[in-house]
Amino acid sequence: MAAFGFFRLGRLLLAVAATPLAGPVLAKAPDLPQTAPVPQLNQQVTPPPPTEIPVPEPRPEDAPEPPTIAPQPPEKPARAEPPASPPGAPPNPAEADEKAEQKILPDPRSAAIAGKEMPAEELACRRRLKSMGVDFEERKPEHDTAVGCSIPYPIALKTLGKSIAIGPEPELNCQMAEAAARFAASVIQPAAKAEFGADIKSIGQASAFVCRSRNGGGKLSEHAFGNALDIASFKLSDGKEIDVGPAPPEKDAKFLNAVRKAACGPFKTVLGPGSDADHSLHLHFDLEPRRNGGTFCQ
Repeated sequence: MAAFGFFRLGRLLLAVAATPLAGPVLAKAPDLPQTAPVPQLNQQVTPPPPTEIPVPEPRPEDAPEPPTIAPQPPEKPARAEPPASPPGAPPNPAEADEKAEQKILPDPRSAAIAGKEMPAEELACRRRLKSMGVDFEERKPEHDTAVGCSIPYPIALKTLGKSIAIGPEPELNCQMAEAAARFAASVIQPAAKAEFGADIKSIGQASAFVCRSRNGGGKLSEHAFGNALDIASFKLSDGKEIDVGPAPPEKDAKFLNAVRKAACGPFKTVLGPGSDADHSLHLHFDLEPRRNGGTFCQ
């Protein structure tokens, strides 16, 4: 069997060798065109330099015009302000006095009519009133050459402190106004609280500045100088009213007597019901200077 297989393979090879080829098995490759040499790998190639494009110069008519700036007036030098006190530091006394005087500048009518500036003691009195919470306004000077009545720097009181009103608004000199305000806060208010368990809401006045002589004749009254105040009634925060009179109710009388007694000292003259007929319905307080600093209280 093996010999027969080799015999058949030989015959087949002879047949293939004797068979002519139908055409060329391999075609000849065409010749390649001539090309530029190919650069070798990793060879650095330098790029050509960039071409600069010339920028045309702007024509004069194309140039923008500079903006027109209006001339500015010279700045005024800023006013030098005093250095502010640092937080938590005690207030500067000079700065506090300056602010206080700015708040209570006198009415220009007073200075103009009086022909001079308000004295330092008048300004100091007004500062004290402000510190106590007294509300007031300046009034024109009062002066009657024929009679002699005069208040160079009068004020009209609206309150005697932060919580005590007074009306109608009495016109007084500042010293009398201060004495009344201090007396109301230190005596009248505590006495009302102790006797009635209520605060004084308002005080009714019967007379302040009046250009007249004393009821007894001749000599000018302290009212003619704004140096006296007459009180006719008191009103409490609970609505109760206390009138000054010759025979008030017991509790009212106790309160009025306490006020009247305490007034002898802060005021130089104290009069009221029982002293004379003219003072039967009000309490009279004034600051008339007396010999050796004494008082007259009835």
